[in-house]
Order: sequence, then C-alpha cells, then structure tokens
Amino acid sequence: MPKQKTHRGTKKRFGLTGRGKVMRMKGNRGHNRSKKSKRQRYAIREMHEVTTPRLRKTIKALIPTGVGKR
Repeated sequence: MPKQKTHRGTKKRFGLTGRGKVMRMKGNRGHNRSKKSKRQRYAIREMHEVTTPRLRKTIKALIPTGVGKR
C-alpha cells in the first residue's frame, strides 16, 4: 500500500498542537496595518484554534504526519 502524502498547501496554512488541536492564522494580515486598531493587530498575530469539527477532521486527514506550521 502506498504512503499517504501530506497536502502541501494545508501543511503551510495549518498546524497541529501536541494534543491534536488544529491551529490557523487569521486573515487581514497582508497590508494596511496602520489603519487597524492595536487590539485587531494583536489578534491577527496569534494562532487560533479551528473550532468547526468537520473542518478539523478534514484538515487532520490532509496532514497525516501531524507536521505543519508552528
């Protein structure tokens, strides 16, 4: 049986914690940071958990080895 390959785009966009949580970065990071409030800039700097169960399951299937963005 062939090895299951990691989806490269998913690996770059999502990460898995040691306990199996799927983490992601928020959007609106590209430009115009000076217009955003300090609270909003802080919020997009951090990684956030993916909360939708169906999406979590899909992402975990695309990253079988558990290696992703940290």
